[in-house]
Amino acid sequence: MSSNETAIGEAADAAEAASNSTVLDVVARAGFAVMALLHIVIGSIAIALVLGAPGQAEPTGAIEQLAANPWGPVVMWAGFLGCAGLSLWQLSEATLRARHLPRGERLGKLISSGFLAVAYGSVGLSFAGFALGNRGDSGDSTRDFSTALVQSTFGVPLLIALGLTIIGIGVYFIVKGFGKKFKEELHHFEGTHRGKLISVLGVTGHVAKGLALILTGLLFVIAAATNNPSSSTGLDGSLKALRDHPFGPYLLLAIGAGFIAYGSFALVRARFGRM
Repeated sequence: MSSNETAIGEAADAAEAASNSTVLDVVARAGFAVMALLHIVIGSIAIALVLGAPGQAEPTGAIEQLAANPWGPVVMWAGFLGCAGLSLWQLSEATLRARHLPRGERLGKLISSGFLAVAYGSVGLSFAGFALGNRGDSGDSTRDFSTALVQSTFGVPLLIALGLTIIGIGVYFIVKGFGKKFKEELHHFEGTHRGKLISVLGVTGHVAKGLALILTGLLFVIAAATNNPSSSTGLDGSLKALRDHPFGPYLLLAIGAGFIAYGSFALVRARFGRM
């Protein structure tokens, strides 16, 4: 091994040791708690939509609800810091700690944790935007993105691929829920009343989130197939579209309750999860 490779390896080891610090662990757990709270608020908004109340059942709408309270600015910056820490932790999972995995697992970890790092970072930027007074409609942003993509070279295939990817993630959540794979992320509570409750929350929450993602992905695919990007409105639009179907309100209620269950599970993940 050359001296350069040795130096790079030592630098990576030092960076990994820093990523295992108590501070990052606490901030990342706070980030999990922030995401849990967002899911609970999104679920509450979804249920309220059935009753005719206004709102956006997606992260931006949930953040807007949180920003409206008297402690709004403090909550916004706290949310930003938590999501930023969680994004940084996922980035270290994708790179520094993934170095020790076999090549195949390393690639899978790079993709999954890398995607989550971007997703959590994006939510963190939304918190910062609200803290600075910059607010927007996520449905409009999704429509604008879809329109720009469709009008670009290879835009339609890319939009279909994006929709299918989101659908695939939704299917993954459903499989993870029914297979109870989420238990691998937690310290064991088997054989206890707490364990049974966590299991119910985990299954219900993961399946509900999976269904919502599948609906969102379908709108992207439909928008591309019909060359109508305005029909792609993200999670909020996909949930609101359910209200127009005979059994849609009942499904919307179930998804809203599922999001609350997922948020409750994520709170447990924030406290007792393996880091």
